[in-house]
Amino acid sequence: MDARPVEDVAAFLASHHGAPVTEVEVLSGGFWSAAYGYRVGDRELVLRLGRNPEWFATDRDAMTYAREGLPVPAVLDVGEFLGGAYAISERHRGRFLESVRVDEVDVGGPTLMSLLEALRSVPDDGRGDTSWHAWLMESVRDESAHPVTGLRATLAAQPALDRLYRACESRIHELLDACPERRDLVHGDLLHGNVLVAPDASQVNAVFSWKCSLRGDFLFDVALCTFWGAIAHPGIGAIDSFGRTLATAPAGALVDAALRHHCYELHIGTSHLRWYAWTDDDHWLRLDAAHLEMLLERGPVATPV
Repeated sequence: MDARPVEDVAAFLASHHGAPVTEVEVLSGGFWSAAYGYRVGDRELVLRLGRNPEWFATDRDAMTYAREGLPVPAVLDVGEFLGGAYAISERHRGRFLESVRVDEVDVGGPTLMSLLEALRSVPDDGRGDTSWHAWLMESVRDESAHPVTGLRATLAAQPALDRLYRACESRIHELLDACPERRDLVHGDLLHGNVLVAPDASQVNAVFSWKCSLRGDFLFDVALCTFWGAIAHPGIGAIDSFGRTLATAPAGALVDAALRHHCYELHIGTSHLRWYAWTDDDHWLRLDAAHLEMLLERGPVATPV
């Protein structure tokens, strides 16, 4: 979403709080929202502006997930603003998780694994009734839940990429039987500026932007880390979150782990393949496609017997 002029934002915030606001600044936002940091008295807050109020309501609901290792910023208000939606939340500081470097793995590795474990520990709250299998197939087969349309058609116009997409879709379908209908909390977007860690990467300071979250298999978030770690974030890749998960998660939760992990990496790459085609991002489209071709040829990661 396009950012609003800081002057307009400051005026809205002063009216909203009924008090002077200071230190209004544009923060790095996502594709779907704009963010501003500011101060009211001694409180540091964040205003986010977006098109979909349901996403901000989801962030507010996610406050119930907060626990040790999983700090979720408090959402103080959600409402409408200039034809869109806004959310005001407490501000947390830190650096993005994906900024962890290869030479920080000894510290950043345990931090990431603690986060993944904390997500897995959140009890099922009963929200959401879509089955895991149904979500896996529907989210690559059609676009019914996506805020834009035309993603699949755009990709279909490029025959080589379309064949790759179909091959991945077919492999995902073949692997479905290995994927259990689990009800773990899956964040679904950990490595796109949505997790803040301490400056030394020793702890998680905040986890936000829960619009992609759902109930499913915890290995999906692990696959997010390994997929993007391989092509975009070498520090995250060096952590080897899948190998560490195999060594630490309960054995009963790891049945067919390699097949599940393979399925989810393919799913992540396939869903982004059409996204990069739609946004005309040729650089990432080619990187994604090359990695998917490698995954198809390699198959599941070999695991210890």
